[in-house]
Amino acid sequence: MVLLRQLLGDVLRQLRLRQGRTLREVSAAARVSLGYLSEVERGQKEASSELLASICKALGVPLSHVLREVADALALAELQHEPVMAGAPEHERISAETIPATPEEITGDLRADMVAA
Repeated sequence: MVLLRQLLGDVLRQLRLRQGRTLREVSAAARVSLGYLSEVERGQKEASSELLASICKALGVPLSHVLREVADALALAELQHEPVMAGAPEHERISAETIPATPEEITGDLRADMVAA
């Protein structure tokens, strides 16, 4: 089972590392202890909405961006680990070929749907 706090931690760590920043730098800017930020990044602690907002501000990234990346990663994890429409008749089941392989494919499909609407 995929835990939301682990996906959130992974996304926060990836964003920090892409910026070339240390835990110490981000923890100081977010005004959260280095140890606690480390636990959040490792998925060991649940971050409150206030803490998430502070970390996002320190990273210079909108909270909506982080949550979108987490949602994409969660959708991908669910598609890879859970049977899709397991109870549906065979002709209605989604085949492996129709499952997006990357979060980018998922978000691209969602954006195309939004533009079409």
